[in-house]
Amino acid sequence: MPSPPSTQGAEARSSIPPTILIVDDEPSIATSLSLILEHHGYRSMVARTGEEAVQLARSTPPHALVCDVIMHEMNGIEAALQIRALCPECRIILMSGNANTTQLLEDARSAGHQFEVLAKPFHPTRLIKRLRSDADGAQGNG
Repeated sequence: MPSPPSTQGAEARSSIPPTILIVDDEPSIATSLSLILEHHGYRSMVARTGEEAVQLARSTPPHALVCDVIMHEMNGIEAALQIRALCPECRIILMSGNANTTQLLEDARSAGHQFEVLAKPFHPTRLIKRLRSDADGAQGNG
């Protein structure tokens, strides 16, 4: 006679730290954020391009995406939209240190896509606070 299903698997899954996918074409930024997030109890994956990020998200769906907006080939908004299609529950935080991103973000908003935005440079504690906060309460540019 088979034993009843165990809830131990569900409990074990809930204790797994959230996985954060970090995407930045600047290796030092991506690596630094990865180390900081892991120090604060998160699992991290790093991608250097939007295409690489989409592939990683396809194989290992992240809990959150932290992505630079301005990158070569596929920009961060395009990557975020593709990842959101693959992982609808994935929280998306875009990083922007470039004035040229304003129009890209406005175009995305006009198309009905809202993203959280962190202006570069930012102190890593701001990102940690964002990740720990309620997604609905963290909208905005700060």
